[in-house]
Amino acid sequence: MKVFTTIAELRQQLDSDRNAGKKIGLVPTMGALHNGHLQLVKTSVANNDMTVVSIFVNPTQFNDKNDLRLYPRTLDKDCALLETVNCTYAFAPSVEEMYPTEDTRVFHLGPVAEVMEGKYRPGHFNGVAQIVSKLFDIVRPDNAYFGEKDFQQIAVIRAMAAQLGYTFHIVAVPIVREPDGLALSSRNARLTESQRRNAPKIAETLFKSRTFAASHSVRETIDEVVNTLNAIPEMRVEYYEIVDGNTLQPVADWNDSDYIVGCITVYDGEVRLIDNIAYRRPEK
Repeated sequence: MKVFTTIAELRQQLDSDRNAGKKIGLVPTMGALHNGHLQLVKTSVANNDMTVVSIFVNPTQFNDKNDLRLYPRTLDKDCALLETVNCTYAFAPSVEEMYPTEDTRVFHLGPVAEVMEGKYRPGHFNGVAQIVSKLFDIVRPDNAYFGEKDFQQIAVIRAMAAQLGYTFHIVAVPIVREPDGLALSSRNARLTESQRRNAPKIAETLFKSRTFAASHSVRETIDEVVNTLNAIPEMRVEYYEIVDGNTLQPVADWNDSDYIVGCITVYDGEVRLIDNIAYRRPEK
């Protein structure tokens, strides 16, 4: 695996690969890699000739400077993990390389970016759109891979891609969980022992809510999930919304859509964890 730190060198390599007829996959990450990321890489490796994994903690998508400061950075370990799954190239630029001047672009991403994370983390999705569009322009992939744990982010990236005219495939890869159900996240490394013991209760509560939902309303299901998790020491639900899986707008009734997803953010101590669960999926 080759590691690139400059845009020019990576572009030169990828131009050569493209001219040789190679298909290119991109996996954007902020590092602190775990098995969820590795599943994205494995999926890319299986479906492309070359796979680029970017490792870059993007400052423009953090609305909390403390969160940016504390975000884990483990480049050497990340590269060693990428070697084990046959990644072709890692791209680990500096902030100065990605932002030689301030990125002042403002994206108007529509309703999918205004709810949930968009409401509670102002500016977050604009920062995501800035960095992901930069990576798309640098790599020019045939396919780009994102994890479904960041369910809303995928919808936002698809909106951004449509707006900017990108025509390659954006591929959503299912959530990878620990054996106890906790959705894999780089932030899990920041949990204390007691917080880590409690964290799986997020997924447990969501899965149980599917059964509860069969005989209760959307509103009752939301209240059940929120009240259950808020009763656990150190846990505080920031939001739990049950939405249309395509538009991300709230549903009031289980018959409002054939694709219904519950999206949650929970503070476990000071660590902000997200997860989601599908209540209804359209038949393929």
